[in-house]
Amino acid sequence: MVMEYLKILEDIRWKSKSLQIKSRDKFKCLNCGNTKHLNVHHRQYHYITKISRYKNPWDYPEDILITLCRECHLIGHKKYKIPTIKI
Repeated sequence: MVMEYLKILEDIRWKSKSLQIKSRDKFKCLNCGNTKHLNVHHRQYHYITKISRYKNPWDYPEDILITLCRECHLIGHKKYKIPTIKI
């Protein structure tokens, strides 16, 4: 499943959305201000119960996505459980 998700992150739709979010956040980590190794983080996940799968990463609203550096992103995932909303 991890490999499948990594493949999805290579999709042009995610790359475009990711660039849009990084641009909105002025290409810096919103946690520490770092400008290198930036990721876009989902503050919550949406699970579509009708089709038993998660939304595609590019289909989330902008207000749920934030720019974090790789280190803050990894620390955040270790420290906090990302909520899953069933829709």
